[in-house]
Amino acid sequence: MIKIICPGKIKEKYLREAINDYIKRISKYHKISIIEVNDSNINEEAIRILKFVDKRDYVITLEIDGNYIDSVEFACKLDKIFITNSSICFIIGGSDGLSPDVKKRSDYALSFSPMTFPHQLFRVILLEQIYRAFKINNNETYHK
Repeated sequence: MIKIICPGKIKEKYLREAINDYIKRISKYHKISIIEVNDSNINEEAIRILKFVDKRDYVITLEIDGNYIDSVEFACKLDKIFITNSSICFIIGGSDGLSPDVKKRSDYALSFSPMTFPHQLFRVILLEQIYRAFKINNNETYHK
């Protein structure tokens, strides 16, 4: 199981369509769900986020200060995690980032860039990379 926990609702139709497209693509490889929590201050978001994190989840937080890896390394990382864990939980922070409590629960901090992305758009970026990882791990054409 892959869970993506993120704050806020997607308002833009084009982002919802992209998200739904990648969920459909990923679903051919693995069960995936997106859990939306209400947007609020960082501490309230942390409480809401952590309610959905199971003690058996391997938690990957998306953080500006996280580790930088390329798509192939990301694919290998996911493959290795699934050997010992049945569930990976990605956590995207809200406008104010992630609270120390959420970061403390993280098993791996990942950064896609030192730049800041809108958290709604970042869902699409993360989903695309998860899909790419499955294509890489299955030796299917997509990744170049």
